[in-house]
Amino acid sequence: MILIKNGRLIDPKSKRDEVVDILIENGKIKKIGEINDEKDFEVINAKGYIVCPGLIDVHVHFRDPGFTYKEDILSGAKSAARGGFTTVVCMANTKPVVDNVQTLQYINEKSKEAIINVLQLGSITKGFEGKELTNFEELLKNGAVGFSDDGLPLMDTDVLYKAMEKAKELDIPISLHEEDPKFIKKSGVNDGEIAKKLGLDGGAKICAENIMVSRDCMLALDTGAKVSIQHISSGVAVETVRFAKSLGAKVYAEASPHHFTLTEEDVLKHGSLAKMNPPLRTKKDKQMIIEGLKDNTIEIIATDHAPHIIEEKNQPFELCPSGIIGLETSLALGITSLVKENHLSLMSLLEKMTINPAKLYNLNRGYIEEGAIADILIFDENEQWQVKDFDSKSSNSPFIGEKLYGKVKYTISEGKIVYTDK
Repeated sequence: MILIKNGRLIDPKSKRDEVVDILIENGKIKKIGEINDEKDFEVINAKGYIVCPGLIDVHVHFRDPGFTYKEDILSGAKSAARGGFTTVVCMANTKPVVDNVQTLQYINEKSKEAIINVLQLGSITKGFEGKELTNFEELLKNGAVGFSDDGLPLMDTDVLYKAMEKAKELDIPISLHEEDPKFIKKSGVNDGEIAKKLGLDGGAKICAENIMVSRDCMLALDTGAKVSIQHISSGVAVETVRFAKSLGAKVYAEASPHHFTLTEEDVLKHGSLAKMNPPLRTKKDKQMIIEGLKDNTIEIIATDHAPHIIEEKNQPFELCPSGIIGLETSLALGITSLVKENHLSLMSLLEKMTINPAKLYNLNRGYIEEGAIADILIFDENEQWQVKDFDSKSSNSPFIGEKLYGKVKYTISEGKIVYTDK
């Protein structure tokens, strides 16, 4: 049994914010309150620390199967635990793609060995080809928690409409990557002055995202499906989601930490480490994303954790893959850039990293109460630390060397301590 003493409990589901003790037994939260009997307990002194639900990331790439030299399920889980995450949802762009039960079962079996709860999406279309839907019912029956062709947009409106109808019927979310390739000359960089300075002959026009988000918000409104707009980067796209919500669409949006902390100008500083899809945008877009987080147009913060090895990222900008890792810096970036800058309260930040993502995927996690699964994060919101190394296999992060606030002290997954900084 584990006894957490004198921690400041912040639970976004109940809005509870008070100093309490928490007793954990057999993977569950047995008691919350004042607990004086410490006999036979493993005691964690959490005085001065925040105790909250374990974080949930609904958008990660663990590269398993197919690209395990970049990351695998076990290393990805270790990286997540170091960042305070106890549940992650993996994308389906593996090799082979998760469009079949055999691949899904391989992932689920390996995930049993992970130190946190690793969940898997199925692909919306077979082979990520955007033409034929996968068997949603069969994949759900075998453990998929939702569907996405993340990494590629779904260009066939009829196929996507049918996918949304099926998702509505099954009460599961569809998560969408929103970039129309017709408006992208060079991926990974915003079409603007920075692209010109780098000699990249244009880049990804912002309308590539805006067009897709507009279409899919209207499809969501018509079908009634629960639709997640992934890694939103455009201010206009934020306004579109806000409008769709006002009409009653069940549209959700996720923001990645790099899109509310960095801008296209950071590509000049970090080069390929700041290459991602969708790309970093302008200062105005960044501010509009922050406003969307503030008014809850954007309900979820998700990392889009995308590992690549050094040799790949060291290639010329046009040739190197897009994406950065994010699990180990996500909480600290949120505290440093949003809470410390008075954009969000700590309660609001944690809501977007715990109960909101849990609700999107119908997960019985993301909250702290007696009888609940003991997924718990303990952290010091005021401790400053420097980003130096990672538990991920990869280190493709533009935040290396940055000093951030918010240090994870303990991560507890299903009642077991899976990370401590001591």
